[in-house]
Amino acid sequence: MNTAAREMQWAMWMRAASGGDAAAYRRFLEDVAPYLRAIARRRFFRSGRPEGEAEDVVQEILLALHLKRHTWDPDRPIGPWLAAITRNKLVDALRRGGHARAQVPIEEVMDSLAAQDRTDHGPAQELDRLLGRLADRQRAVVRAVSLEGASAREAAAQLKMTEGAVRVTLHRALRTLAALYGRDAA
Repeated sequence: MNTAAREMQWAMWMRAASGGDAAAYRRFLEDVAPYLRAIARRRFFRSGRPEGEAEDVVQEILLALHLKRHTWDPDRPIGPWLAAITRNKLVDALRRGGHARAQVPIEEVMDSLAAQDRTDHGPAQELDRLLGRLADRQRAVVRAVSLEGASAREAAAQLKMTEGAVRVTLHRALRTLAALYGRDAA
């Protein structure tokens, strides 16, 4: 499937998800994740960083997509919106890793950038409500890695866990959040 067709499919799923279709939202996230994973791994490889760290960024991107889904204008292409979020999370991750002048050319993420951010207090309240439904350990990991920007190593030290346990806990927490959101939307 070419890029234009893939983006049209993603946009169709996001429009349906905006209308409350949890299955469409799940399909969107499942289909976009491998694409994001490939971008993150390629960028980490080019930066000389371990590709294993890229998975943390993918999880952050997926969470950001969830939290910012209200900012996507269904009348506009989804690619630039997705590219902006992906690029910003990659830059943040590379900077956290000690690359003071981390840059991610937008061309490596997608061809164009045209996302606008609208202020809305609803997602923050929704996030707090969903996080409150997670187990304490999962909530702490999501807050540390996805909201505070800690690396898996930093979160592990802060929470007295191994890096692997942080990654597994984050992955499971994000899956739980997606399921909770899907149930709430249905």
